[in-house]
Amino acid sequence: MTSTDQRAVDAHAERRPVARWLALTVLVLAVVLVTVDATVIGLATPFLSEDLKPSSTQLLWIGDIYSFVIAGLLVSMGSLGDRIGRKKLLLTGAVAFGAASALTAYATSPEMMIAARALLGVAGATLMPSTLALIRNVFHDPKERSLAIGIWSAAASAGTALGPVVGGFLLEHFWWGSVFLINVPVVVLLVPAGIKLLPESRDPNPGPWDLPSVGLSLVGMVAIVYAIKETVAYGWDWDIAAAAVLGVAALFWFARRQLTLKSPLLDMRLFHHRGFSGAILASLLTILGLSGLVFFLSQFLQLVQQRSTLQAGLFEVPAAIGSVISGLVAGVIARRTSVRGAVAGGLAASGLALAACMVVNEGTGVFSLAPALFLAGLGTGLTFTVTSDVVLSSVPKDQAGAASAVSETAYELGAALGIALLGSIVTGVYRGFAAPPDVPASVADAAHDSLGGAVEAAATLPQDQAAPILAAARDAFTDGFQVAAGASAGVFFAAALTMWFMLRGQKLEHSE
Repeated sequence: MTSTDQRAVDAHAERRPVARWLALTVLVLAVVLVTVDATVIGLATPFLSEDLKPSSTQLLWIGDIYSFVIAGLLVSMGSLGDRIGRKKLLLTGAVAFGAASALTAYATSPEMMIAARALLGVAGATLMPSTLALIRNVFHDPKERSLAIGIWSAAASAGTALGPVVGGFLLEHFWWGSVFLINVPVVVLLVPAGIKLLPESRDPNPGPWDLPSVGLSLVGMVAIVYAIKETVAYGWDWDIAAAAVLGVAALFWFARRQLTLKSPLLDMRLFHHRGFSGAILASLLTILGLSGLVFFLSQFLQLVQQRSTLQAGLFEVPAAIGSVISGLVAGVIARRTSVRGAVAGGLAASGLALAACMVVNEGTGVFSLAPALFLAGLGTGLTFTVTSDVVLSSVPKDQAGAASAVSETAYELGAALGIALLGSIVTGVYRGFAAPPDVPASVADAAHDSLGGAVEAAATLPQDQAAPILAAARDAFTDGFQVAAGASAGVFFAAALTMWFMLRGQKLEHSE
């Protein structure tokens, strides 16, 4: 950061508190933009499939390319923001996000949709690290910063829950492109407000942006996430194994290269800090334990309990409410107790909530499920907020972008692993059910492939044949969901115990 930039940031931080909180509203808008978009594609897929007629492979790429690109570019974009300026990167990325959203909404072919979603991923990768890094530079007072991070975390949770609700409403009233086009007015509001309210900040001695490191990071993360997702969809095969080996090799080479560079893309010495490493691991394990179950909860609500898309989205709102509440008070809790107590307690609470989901069945109503989801939201909101605060307070302000990007990368990798590992559990249990003997073999095969396939295949049968196989498939999916809930609970309890030791002695900064 130049002396001029530093004076600008310091002047912004010392202005009236309202200036800092107005700046935070811009960052919150950016977070909501990314998290809402990440959750609407699943809802829109059936509608765009009918219109664009993608092949099964193209459909997978439409769903996955966004997360692939984000995961592959987060570290690179966080480091780029440290070099060229986080405000500049954030606003440039927001404009690109709006343009790519419009392109996605009006896609006329599967190829155009895949390309547009990839561009959305590039733009999305610029937004998340920049928002958290700017919080580190705008809020100098540690207690204020903890509250700001809590609001940031709450906005991310709210956006995740808002996606299915907004998406469900739009899809019931408008064409599928509306779920992407809704991003444009948010960008129109965000960019001029950001120009006015956000200060610029960057690393004072950035060094060059090492392109080979960018390539290694991209190849490594995309190959790893691809291997995980493909294993869930098709099982382990030689091509998937090759992708996994390529990914591990690329990331190993990336790490070795960072140790030799004078100005690395990511300073690997950050991981020598036990608090930083523990916070990153806690974030990864939290989303690993939660994401897979949330992914299958949506299917459970719609295909087993036969709720509408909008109803399924509303069912998940209690988790967002719990996350918002705990995010806002996380800093206070961590300072009055301890960082390890707050993180381990949050993880344990989430584990209890998911253990309660082991008894969820076709007849479970909102008043039984809502308390468990609310408790899960409380626990994860507390964990994410405190670990994000630890990550930022563990590094110099100049490296805030790169550190934030590592945290976001752990989130993306945890999500992919969660869906893969828990997905294999659900799928393994589900496929073990016995089809009624009078059901045609082709229908039985489709039913064993997935619950969605069972619903579609049963629609071709007379009612007296359709009802038994649907009941068997739904019971099997419920069994798989319950086993996965138990596995998720185990992950959370193990993570709570691990964090109790890893975060020993870790403290949040106090105001001077």
